[in-house]
Amino acid sequence: MKPKPVSSAGARRTTISDVANALGMAKGTVSRALNGYSDISEGTRLRVQNMARQMDYRPLSHAQAIRTGRVRSLGLVLQTGEYDGHSPMLADFLAGIAHEVGTQGWTLTVGAATTMQDTLATLKSLSEERKADGFIIPRTYTNDPRVDLLRRLEIPFVLYGRTQDPQDCAWYDIHGGEAMSDAVARLVSFGHRRIAFINGGVEYYYSRLRLAGYYAGLDQEGMTRESALLRQGAVTEEQGEAAALELLQQDSPPTAIICAVDRAALGVFRALRRFGLTAGQEVSVIGYDGIAEGAFARPPLTTFAVDTYKAGNRLAHLLIARLLGSPVEGLRETDVAALVARDSDGPAKVTSEELAVILRQNSTQNT
Repeated sequence: MKPKPVSSAGARRTTISDVANALGMAKGTVSRALNGYSDISEGTRLRVQNMARQMDYRPLSHAQAIRTGRVRSLGLVLQTGEYDGHSPMLADFLAGIAHEVGTQGWTLTVGAATTMQDTLATLKSLSEERKADGFIIPRTYTNDPRVDLLRRLEIPFVLYGRTQDPQDCAWYDIHGGEAMSDAVARLVSFGHRRIAFINGGVEYYYSRLRLAGYYAGLDQEGMTRESALLRQGAVTEEQGEAAALELLQQDSPPTAIICAVDRAALGVFRALRRFGLTAGQEVSVIGYDGIAEGAFARPPLTTFAVDTYKAGNRLAHLLIARLLGSPVEGLRETDVAALVARDSDGPAKVTSEELAVILRQNSTQNT
């Protein structure tokens, strides 16, 4: 028979003893199961969680904090001043975190900041005010001040990405470099021989990995690395457009362009339209991220998509595990991005020499 909730309007709240009695377990066992102790089996933990949910058991947060030293809350500070601080993908990311913390009986505390200085201050205040036990750190920098702060304060954290110094770091990351290598191989199979790369912001660690992946792809295909085919620091459409214009106005322009982020790739579309060209026809374009705008671009953007819901879910899982005492070295996960083949890339239809002629002709006609 399904147990009836003890707590309701005007009635006393359900206690941990009520849950223990309903299960025929010791109160200590139920308490340890609800608090995620590793000496409790997964089966027992699930039984206890299910019964607690059925009986509407809700622990008193202040009492729990006194007993365990934890408030059972994860922290996340969003830096809204970044180039995609309001991205629709953020909703999926937060939904993934929320599902995991809800399943495990934790909560999520979200803060917002506009600058790195504000972010550091918010991280510190959320910790000092006991509003979060640890933090998820999104989009990591090569040298990340947030990591330095949390290390110094001895506050647990997990990274979405990696950083230059892996000491004391747990993370969930996507093999963006591998995606860039795959993009090169795909374009070479289409017959392209001059393949450019527009990288993201050099301060981000992912840019280092994606550039290495691009170079590895060239090496694997027996192609020469050329500095003339590389542009750095493009994370917006405007920056992507500017980088593409520089590449296209060379004497030997690329017939294919890979972008470290989708927004830069959409900027390449804009640059091509200036010359009356279309991505996927005279010049192939491949992006990375899988933003929604790419699917509705003209033509739809070929990209490597990232499951941001899963990323949020796994980051929450890893941080809770770290807070419950799991060794940090075992809390490092990586995943792959999925190729979404659309219409912005395809077989090479012109050589670099032929493209240069077309670009000069179209440039003259547009002046």
